[in-house]
Amino acid sequence: MPTVDYYFTLVSPWTYIGDALFKQIADKHGATIRHIPVNMGRVFEATGGLPLAKRSDARKALRMQELKRWREYRNVPLNLEPAFFPASDKLAAGMVIAAQETGHDVYEFCHAILRAVWAEERNIADEETMLEIANACGLDGKLLATAAVSPSVEQKWQANTEEAIERNVMGAPFYIIGEETLWGQDRLDFVDRILADAKG
Repeated sequence: MPTVDYYFTLVSPWTYIGDALFKQIADKHGATIRHIPVNMGRVFEATGGLPLAKRSDARKALRMQELKRWREYRNVPLNLEPAFFPASDKLAAGMVIAAQETGHDVYEFCHAILRAVWAEERNIADEETMLEIANACGLDGKLLATAAVSPSVEQKWQANTEEAIERNVMGAPFYIIGEETLWGQDRLDFVDRILADAKG
């Protein structure tokens, strides 16, 4: 079965907007999703991207228009200016990695974190919030939060990030299927086609 390497950050609105549809597409084709949370700040530094605060007013204005358009098109609840954005996703990413290392499928957990930022006005940099999210997904939040700050998980997050840079990932979400690279949830139609072709 095909595998999609899915590079993302847990505070990306575009990852959130496309996440549920991406899962539907992957399931339809029997594809495996390899969730790879990365430090997007480092990716931007390495590939010429800019964090939102450093972008021009014109780019910020267009981003807001696009968020409105895609929110309506994908029919997802989305606060355009959430109370806790930007927020560090280091703890959240560490907990996702810790969950992966204990054999859990992390789709539901990742989606819940994204939804917390963009639809629920919750602060994912806050440990208590992350414990609540993890526990609601049937995970052991305390165990994951403890593991999230371990050297091994920190090293894995950095390794994910270096892997992303080496593979020319430039933003989130970013999908790699074999030799095909696709940047942005607006490329999901092509993800669908590529996975269909991969099945033969």
